[in-house]
Amino acid sequence: MKIKAVSIFPQLYEPFTRVGVMKMAIDKGILQFEAVDLRAFTHDRHHTTDDVPFGGGAGMVFLPGPVVEALDAIDEPAGSWLKIGVAPQGDRLTQRMVEALAQEDRLVFLAGRYEGIDERVMERLDLIISVGDVVLSGGEIATIEVIDAITRLLPGATGNAASTSEESFTSGLLEYPQYTRPRELGGEVVPDVLVSGHHANIARWQREEALKRTLIRRPDLLQDFDLTEQDLQCLRALLEELRRTIG
Repeated sequence: MKIKAVSIFPQLYEPFTRVGVMKMAIDKGILQFEAVDLRAFTHDRHHTTDDVPFGGGAGMVFLPGPVVEALDAIDEPAGSWLKIGVAPQGDRLTQRMVEALAQEDRLVFLAGRYEGIDERVMERLDLIISVGDVVLSGGEIATIEVIDAITRLLPGATGNAASTSEESFTSGLLEYPQYTRPRELGGEVVPDVLVSGHHANIARWQREEALKRTLIRRPDLLQDFDLTEQDLQCLRALLEELRRTIG
Protein backbone atom coordinates (compact mmCIF):
# COMPACT_ATOMS: atom_id res chain seq x y z
CA MET A 1 0.00 0.00 0.00
CA LYS A 2 1.06 3.57 -0.70
CA ILE A 3 0.05 6.35 1.71
CA LYS A 4 0.92 10.04 1.50
CA ALA A 5 0.05 12.76 3.99
CA VAL A 6 -0.01 16.43 2.99
CA SER A 7 0.86 18.81 5.83
CA ILE A 8 2.60 22.08 6.64
CA PHE A 9 4.45 20.12 9.35
CA PRO A 10 5.52 16.90 7.60
CA GLN A 11 8.16 16.31 10.27
CA LEU A 12 5.40 15.39 12.73
CA TYR A 13 4.98 12.07 10.93
CA GLU A 14 8.64 11.09 11.09
CA PRO A 15 8.72 9.63 14.64
CA PHE A 16 5.93 7.20 13.79
CA THR A 17 7.87 5.78 10.84
CA ARG A 18 10.76 4.90 13.17
CA VAL A 19 8.91 2.73 15.69
CA GLY A 20 6.10 0.22 15.98
CA VAL A 21 3.82 -1.12 13.31
CA MET A 22 4.53 1.59 10.73
CA LYS A 23 8.26 0.94 10.89
CA MET A 24 7.74 -2.82 10.57
CA ALA A 25 5.41 -2.37 7.60
CA ILE A 26 7.81 0.06 5.88
CA ASP A 27 10.84 -2.17 6.53
CA LYS A 28 8.99 -5.18 5.07
CA GLY A 29 7.96 -3.21 1.98
CA ILE A 30 4.27 -3.59 2.88
CA LEU A 31 3.79 0.15 3.28
CA GLN A 32 5.29 3.03 1.31
CA PHE A 33 4.73 6.25 3.24
CA GLU A 34 5.61 9.84 2.38
CA ALA A 35 4.88 13.05 4.26
CA VAL A 36 4.40 15.81 1.67
CA ASP A 37 5.25 19.40 2.58
CA LEU A 38 2.39 21.67 1.51
CA ARG A 39 4.75 24.65 1.45
CA ALA A 40 6.51 23.08 -1.55
CA PHE A 41 3.42 23.99 -3.59
CA THR A 42 3.39 27.69 -2.73
CA HIS A 43 4.79 30.32 -5.07
CA ASP A 44 5.60 33.31 -2.90
CA ARG A 45 8.80 33.97 -0.99
CA HIS A 46 7.08 33.50 2.36
CA HIS A 47 5.58 30.11 1.35
CA THR A 48 2.15 31.28 2.49
CA THR A 49 -0.41 28.52 3.04
CA ASP A 50 -3.25 30.37 4.81
CA ASP A 51 -5.25 33.59 4.83
CA VAL A 52 -8.07 35.27 6.74
CA PRO A 53 -11.57 33.85 6.13
CA PHE A 54 -14.14 35.66 4.03
CA GLY A 55 -16.93 36.95 6.22
CA GLY A 56 -14.63 37.53 9.16
CA GLY A 57 -14.02 35.42 12.21
CA ALA A 58 -11.07 34.27 14.25
CA GLY A 59 -8.25 32.18 12.88
CA MET A 60 -6.92 31.45 9.43
CA VAL A 61 -7.98 29.16 6.60
CA PHE A 62 -5.77 27.10 4.30
CA LEU A 63 -5.50 28.66 0.85
CA PRO A 64 -7.09 26.39 -1.76
CA GLY A 65 -4.40 26.94 -4.42
CA PRO A 66 -1.46 25.12 -2.81
CA VAL A 67 -3.69 22.31 -1.54
CA VAL A 68 -5.28 21.68 -4.93
CA GLU A 69 -1.86 21.77 -6.59
CA ALA A 70 -0.47 19.28 -4.07
CA LEU A 71 -3.39 16.88 -4.43
CA ASP A 72 -3.33 17.10 -8.24
CA ALA A 73 0.41 16.41 -8.28
CA ILE A 74 -0.11 13.28 -6.18
CA ASP A 75 -3.30 12.06 -7.85
CA GLU A 76 -1.76 11.33 -11.21
CA PRO A 77 -3.36 9.86 -13.21
CA ALA A 78 -6.52 11.48 -11.86
CA GLY A 79 -8.55 9.21 -9.63
CA SER A 80 -5.73 6.80 -8.87
CA TRP A 81 -5.52 7.94 -5.23
CA LEU A 82 -8.32 8.03 -2.69
CA LYS A 83 -8.25 11.56 -1.24
CA ILE A 84 -9.10 11.75 2.46
CA GLY A 85 -9.51 14.74 4.76
CA VAL A 86 -9.43 14.53 8.56
CA ALA A 87 -11.76 17.03 10.21
CA PRO A 88 -14.39 17.21 13.01
CA GLN A 89 -17.24 17.49 10.49
CA GLY A 90 -16.36 14.17 8.84
CA ASP A 91 -17.84 10.70 9.17
CA ARG A 92 -16.88 9.17 12.49
CA LEU A 93 -14.03 6.69 12.26
CA THR A 94 -15.02 3.07 12.81
CA GLN A 95 -13.23 -0.25 12.52
CA ARG A 96 -15.40 -1.13 9.52
CA MET A 97 -14.22 2.05 7.80
CA VAL A 98 -10.61 1.18 8.57
CA GLU A 99 -11.09 -2.33 7.17
CA ALA A 100 -12.44 -0.88 3.93
CA LEU A 101 -9.56 1.60 3.62
CA ALA A 102 -7.04 -1.20 4.19
CA GLN A 103 -8.27 -2.75 0.92
CA GLU A 104 -7.26 0.33 -1.09
CA ASP A 105 -3.94 0.63 -2.94
CA ARG A 106 -3.27 4.38 -2.67
CA LEU A 107 -4.42 6.81 0.00
CA VAL A 108 -3.55 10.49 0.37
CA PHE A 109 -4.47 12.29 3.59
CA LEU A 110 -4.90 16.03 3.99
CA ALA A 111 -4.22 17.36 7.49
CA GLY A 112 -5.63 20.81 8.13
CA ARG A 113 -4.79 23.36 10.80
CA TYR A 114 -6.05 26.68 12.10
CA GLU A 115 -9.76 27.18 11.29
CA GLY A 116 -9.74 24.57 8.57
CA ILE A 117 -9.50 24.24 4.81
CA ASP A 118 -11.32 26.15 2.07
CA GLU A 119 -14.64 24.37 1.43
CA ARG A 120 -13.95 24.18 -2.29
CA VAL A 121 -11.06 21.88 -1.47
CA MET A 122 -13.11 19.80 0.96
CA GLU A 123 -15.65 19.15 -1.78
CA ARG A 124 -12.91 17.61 -3.94
CA LEU A 125 -12.12 14.96 -1.36
CA ASP A 126 -13.46 11.41 -1.58
CA LEU A 127 -13.90 11.00 2.16
CA ILE A 128 -13.72 13.12 5.32
CA ILE A 129 -13.04 11.34 8.61
CA SER A 130 -13.55 12.49 12.18
CA VAL A 131 -11.70 10.66 14.96
CA GLY A 132 -14.13 11.92 17.60
CA ASP A 133 -15.98 14.87 19.05
CA VAL A 134 -12.80 16.77 19.89
CA VAL A 135 -10.85 19.66 18.40
CA LEU A 136 -7.09 19.19 17.99
CA SER A 137 -4.42 21.74 17.17
CA GLY A 138 -3.90 20.05 13.83
CA GLY A 139 -5.00 17.12 11.73
CA GLU A 140 -1.65 15.33 11.83
CA ILE A 141 -2.35 13.54 15.11
CA ALA A 142 -5.73 12.37 13.89
CA THR A 143 -4.23 11.30 10.56
CA ILE A 144 -1.61 9.19 12.32
CA GLU A 145 -4.39 7.46 14.25
CA VAL A 146 -6.13 6.52 11.02
CA ILE A 147 -2.92 5.44 9.26
CA ASP A 148 -1.85 3.33 12.25
CA ALA A 149 -5.23 1.58 12.33
CA ILE A 150 -5.01 0.85 8.60
CA THR A 151 -1.40 -0.32 8.70
CA ARG A 152 -2.13 -2.89 11.41
CA LEU A 153 -4.56 -4.62 9.05
CA LEU A 154 -2.15 -4.94 6.12
CA PRO A 155 -1.15 -8.60 5.63
CA GLY A 156 2.20 -9.26 7.30
CA ALA A 157 2.39 -5.88 9.05
CA THR A 158 2.05 -7.37 12.53
CA GLY A 159 3.78 -10.41 13.93
CA ASN A 160 0.52 -12.14 14.86
CA ALA A 161 -2.41 -11.87 12.45
CA ALA A 162 -4.81 -13.29 15.06
CA SER A 163 -4.13 -10.35 17.36
CA THR A 164 -5.84 -7.95 14.94
CA SER A 165 -8.92 -10.13 14.50
CA GLU A 166 -9.75 -10.51 18.20
CA GLU A 167 -9.61 -6.90 19.34
CA SER A 168 -12.27 -4.38 20.28
CA PHE A 169 -14.59 -3.36 17.39
CA THR A 170 -13.14 -5.98 15.01
CA SER A 171 -15.61 -8.56 16.27
CA GLY A 172 -18.27 -5.92 16.87
CA LEU A 173 -17.85 -6.08 20.64
CA LEU A 174 -15.40 -4.51 23.05
CA GLU A 175 -12.53 -6.86 23.85
CA TYR A 176 -12.71 -9.05 26.93
CA PRO A 177 -10.28 -8.39 29.85
CA GLN A 178 -6.69 -9.56 29.42
CA TYR A 179 -4.29 -10.86 32.10
CA THR A 180 -0.69 -12.04 32.33
CA ARG A 181 1.82 -13.01 35.05
CA PRO A 182 1.91 -12.85 38.00
CA ARG A 183 -1.37 -14.62 38.69
CA GLU A 184 -1.84 -12.64 41.92
CA LEU A 185 -1.22 -8.90 42.27
CA GLY A 186 -2.01 -7.05 45.46
CA GLY A 187 -4.62 -9.60 46.42
CA GLU A 188 -6.29 -9.59 43.01
CA VAL A 189 -6.19 -12.98 41.30
CA VAL A 190 -6.58 -13.89 37.64
CA PRO A 191 -9.90 -15.73 37.06
CA ASP A 192 -9.52 -19.48 37.55
CA VAL A 193 -11.04 -20.29 34.18
CA LEU A 194 -8.14 -18.66 32.34
CA VAL A 195 -5.61 -21.03 33.87
CA SER A 196 -7.85 -24.10 33.71
CA GLY A 197 -6.69 -25.22 30.29
CA HIS A 198 -10.32 -25.85 29.32
CA HIS A 199 -10.52 -24.07 25.97
CA ALA A 200 -14.30 -24.23 25.60
CA ASN A 201 -14.84 -22.70 29.05
CA ILE A 202 -12.22 -20.03 28.34
CA ALA A 203 -13.92 -19.13 25.05
CA ARG A 204 -17.30 -18.93 26.82
CA TRP A 205 -15.86 -16.69 29.55
CA GLN A 206 -14.23 -14.40 26.97
CA ARG A 207 -17.49 -14.06 25.04
CA GLU A 208 -19.51 -13.32 28.17
CA GLU A 209 -16.99 -10.77 29.40
CA ALA A 210 -16.95 -9.07 25.99
CA LEU A 211 -20.74 -8.86 26.07
CA LYS A 212 -20.70 -7.53 29.64
CA ARG A 213 -18.08 -4.87 28.88
CA THR A 214 -19.94 -3.78 25.75
CA LEU A 215 -23.29 -3.66 27.56
CA ILE A 216 -21.87 -1.44 30.30
CA ARG A 217 -19.52 0.80 28.31
CA ARG A 218 -20.84 0.88 24.74
CA PRO A 219 -24.41 -0.48 24.61
CA ASP A 220 -24.89 1.28 21.26
CA LEU A 221 -22.66 -1.34 19.61
CA LEU A 222 -25.14 -4.09 20.46
CA GLN A 223 -27.83 -2.51 18.27
CA ASP A 224 -26.06 -3.54 15.06
CA PHE A 225 -24.44 -6.72 16.36
CA ASP A 226 -25.72 -10.12 15.22
CA LEU A 227 -26.44 -11.70 18.62
CA THR A 228 -26.88 -15.44 19.01
CA GLU A 229 -29.50 -16.94 21.28
CA GLN A 230 -26.73 -17.74 23.74
CA ASP A 231 -25.60 -14.10 23.61
CA LEU A 232 -29.15 -12.95 24.35
CA GLN A 233 -29.42 -15.31 27.31
CA CYS A 234 -26.13 -13.96 28.64
CA LEU A 235 -27.28 -10.35 28.24
CA ARG A 236 -30.57 -11.06 29.99
CA ALA A 237 -28.69 -12.55 32.92
CA LEU A 238 -26.31 -9.58 33.02
CA LEU A 239 -29.19 -7.10 32.98
CA GLU A 240 -30.90 -8.94 35.80
CA GLU A 241 -27.65 -8.92 37.78
CA LEU A 242 -27.25 -5.18 37.19
CA ARG A 243 -30.83 -4.53 38.31
CA ARG A 244 -30.22 -6.42 41.55
CA THR A 245 -26.95 -4.55 42.12
CA ILE A 246 -28.53 -1.15 41.54
CA GLY A 247 -31.27 -1.95 43.84
